[in-house]
Amino acid sequence: MGANLAALVLTAATAAHATEGYFVEGESARQQSLAGAGSANPATALSIAVNPASLVDVGRQFNGDISAFMPWRGYDATGTMLTAPGSVDSYRNVFPIPAIGYSQPINADSSFGFAMVGNGGMNTTFSSGTINPACAQFGSPLQGVFCGGRAGVDLNQALIYAGYAQRFGNLSFGIAPVLGVQIFSAYGIGAFSMFGLSSNPMNVSDHSPAYSVGGGVRAGMLYHVTPDFSLSVQGSTPIWSTPFHDYSGLFAGGGSFDVPATIGAGISYKLLPTLAMMIDYKHIFYSLVPSISNPMAPILPASLGTANGPGFGWKDVDVIAIGFEWMYNDRLTLRAGYSYSSQPVTAANVMLNILAPGVVTNHIGGGFTYKWTHNSDIDFSALYSPRTSVSGQEYVPGFGYNPYSNINVWLEELEVTIGYTYHWDQPAPVLAKY
Repeated sequence: MGANLAALVLTAATAAHATEGYFVEGESARQQSLAGAGSANPATALSIAVNPASLVDVGRQFNGDISAFMPWRGYDATGTMLTAPGSVDSYRNVFPIPAIGYSQPINADSSFGFAMVGNGGMNTTFSSGTINPACAQFGSPLQGVFCGGRAGVDLNQALIYAGYAQRFGNLSFGIAPVLGVQIFSAYGIGAFSMFGLSSNPMNVSDHSPAYSVGGGVRAGMLYHVTPDFSLSVQGSTPIWSTPFHDYSGLFAGGGSFDVPATIGAGISYKLLPTLAMMIDYKHIFYSLVPSISNPMAPILPASLGTANGPGFGWKDVDVIAIGFEWMYNDRLTLRAGYSYSSQPVTAANVMLNILAPGVVTNHIGGGFTYKWTHNSDIDFSALYSPRTSVSGQEYVPGFGYNPYSNINVWLEELEVTIGYTYHWDQPAPVLAKY
């Protein structure tokens, strides 16, 4: 059942959020409006996907969010030998992404809950009509970025959490086993299977979407030092996943593609009775997944798909976020935030990252919660990542880096989310009598 639900999320979200490399910048509308801050100030059941210890603080509630994710991405190339030159933009720029969560107290000091979220992903789609002079030289009847017609990738990850939290005074602990479902497809990159570069040339490109499932654990701690000051620590193991067999000649390790582990911490402090400041830190271990972190070059004969074969060359990412939450009145709460994530893509790996340009580093969020009734809230957030680019030289298998070339990959993003929260245990307001 869980895997089927995750598959529905993947079907709806043909490209998931992609801001911290390809990880989400906040699991809910409220956290996105804080640009990813807020792990020490939980508000919804979706916070289980950040820190399971938060379940004892949110009561019984249901959350449902829907995001419109809008990435604009492309590249500019000059002096290239294999890659299509010019300014080339990816199309398909709007993607819907749902998330749901539920939390339920067991007693005054323990709770359980579940959530299903889009953890991350990446999409690029470059037109089959992209003119590439190299295609005629290689005898290809097709045009396109890599002479394979329409070129790009779809990677989507959905995670299902089922968690439990226990409170001991001011200190809470939580744990949540995680089921991960991934879907991946690549098209128009058959050139990488030519000239004996792949260990399995039949499983490099142009297959039907391939599915992968896996599991891991997320755990966390939440400590309320005072009513106005809280600390959180949380982390996740890798989501150890089955390989993408249909792309075993592309990804290092025979199609292996685990979801990276993370660690993080946060603080929340009330500057005023109605104004809270939140600061969060997160580290994403992309380096522990060879298909993501192995360097792109050199691409040797029969190297693609091997344990030490080429990857995207991503580095680990560090994220720092700061957010503010202001209770404007009894019905309206306003939020704003900013975060910075380090750059995962290096100049030496730019050519392959035409397919996965997860290069944005700055993120600006804002939003609000409006109390529609005493039991129902409407959430809204907008998260913007300004255009960021990384430049490097083209790599030509058998020849090395082309010193006369320059490839500049870029990405810009906007994500708008609307959410609904229903609180079963929310007390009715007390009206003063005069």
